Amino acid sequence: MKIELRFFASVREALQTSQEVITVPDSVKTVGDVRAFLIGRGGVWAQVLSPEKNLRMAYDHNMTEADTEIADGGEVAFFPPVTGG
Repeated sequence: MKIELRFFASVREALQTSQEVITVPDSVKTVGDVRAFLIGRGGVWAQVLSPEKNLRMAYDHNMTEADTEIADGGEVAFFPPVTGG
């Protein structure tokens, strides 16, 4: 399944990208699975998206929790708890 990723504020700066379209394996079914999949890339991905980091997540423009199911063509966004203009 293909999904669009969006990164905002300090997450975007650390990853040096604001968006990406990826194909995830069938085992990736929730927003939390997406986060774990990206952490699996290692390096800065593992650091920035670490479970110890307090990050907000959204799915299709709605604030969400890790257990929210995703679908083909959906958008998952990650950002710090407080973002400015």
